[in-house]
Amino acid sequence: MTAVILALVAGAVVGLALGALGGGGSVLAVPALIYLLGFTPTAATTASLIIVTATSLTALYAHARTGQVRWKAGAAFAAAGVLPAAAAGAAATHMPQAVLTLAFAATAVVSAVRMLRPADTARPGGGEVRPGKAAGAGAGLGALTGLLGVGGGFLVVPALVTVLAFEMEAAVGTSLLVITANSLASLATRSGAAVSLDWAVIGPFIGAAILGAWDGKRMAAKVAGPRLQRVFAVVLLAVAAFMFVYAVT
Repeated sequence: MTAVILALVAGAVVGLALGALGGGGSVLAVPALIYLLGFTPTAATTASLIIVTATSLTALYAHARTGQVRWKAGAAFAAAGVLPAAAAGAAATHMPQAVLTLAFAATAVVSAVRMLRPADTARPGGGEVRPGKAAGAGAGLGALTGLLGVGGGFLVVPALVTVLAFEMEAAVGTSLLVITANSLASLATRSGAAVSLDWAVIGPFIGAAILGAWDGKRMAAKVAGPRLQRVFAVVLLAVAAFMFVYAVT
């Protein structure tokens, strides 16, 4: 199986997750780039940001067409994460590869746990919006995006539901706006870094992810969200276990 075919398959899975769940797919992008396509952790996190940005923009458009994006609140939430994302993106290029791998594996575990506990992400915050807590959550998620090259949607969605009292559908759509803004901020600081990227692989990956995002949006309308979350959670736990073993051996 060639690298291009692997990139197409991995991209389709990433797109499906982003389109259906508003997050989670980007946590699969980095390990796919490292272990299937031979990228270094630093190059993988940078490439993942490019993939996530392109895919999130496409999924954002799909959700916006159905009125599921809260632009004003989403922009404010994203604004809190822009500077942390940029700073973390610059720091990531100087971190040891093993540290990035272990940090990413830990993030995958957190993502899986979140997805296995859908009841916690579906309980609104009683209509009470807490600006200070929202700003803190936005900043933390921005730093996570910049450091590890993940969109952070698996944390953005529950944050929007519990902190800003969004309905789940609006949280998924708005999370894509936050992911896009944070990814662009991180990429801006990484653009000058000496990281070699294989565009012959990244291009097909992006194309498949964009198509997968549209399919994921349609899938979300047909399959129960909790069921989708459980499937992706099991996959993420397996990926995290593999990364931990690989990093320490």
